[in-house]
Amino acid sequence: MNESFIPLGLAGLAGVGLGAIFFGGLWWTIRRGASSPLAALWFLGSALIRMGVALTGFYFVGGGEWQRLVACLVGFLVARFTITWLTRTTGKITHDSTQEVRHAPKS
Repeated sequence: MNESFIPLGLAGLAGVGLGAIFFGGLWWTIRRGASSPLAALWFLGSALIRMGVALTGFYFVGGGEWQRLVACLVGFLVARFTITWLTRTTGKITHDSTQEVRHAPKS
């Protein structure tokens, strides 16, 4: 009976790894792409690479068995919540109302 849980556990661990790559890469892309003059290229390239890695990983981990796919998905979601928790901002963002906000140049 324990032998049937080993592949599911490994699939879950693989899902955590895939999720860490996907969501860690998303965090890294946002940090790099937001200040880049080629932001669209950063975000598009990152999305294609991250989705390609995740989908390929799910394909090989699942191996045609829905139980392993579900275990991998659970691990992926665990990584999502973990990365979100680790990368959250700790301070409150305050708005200084005395500072002028310019949305467009005045003519």
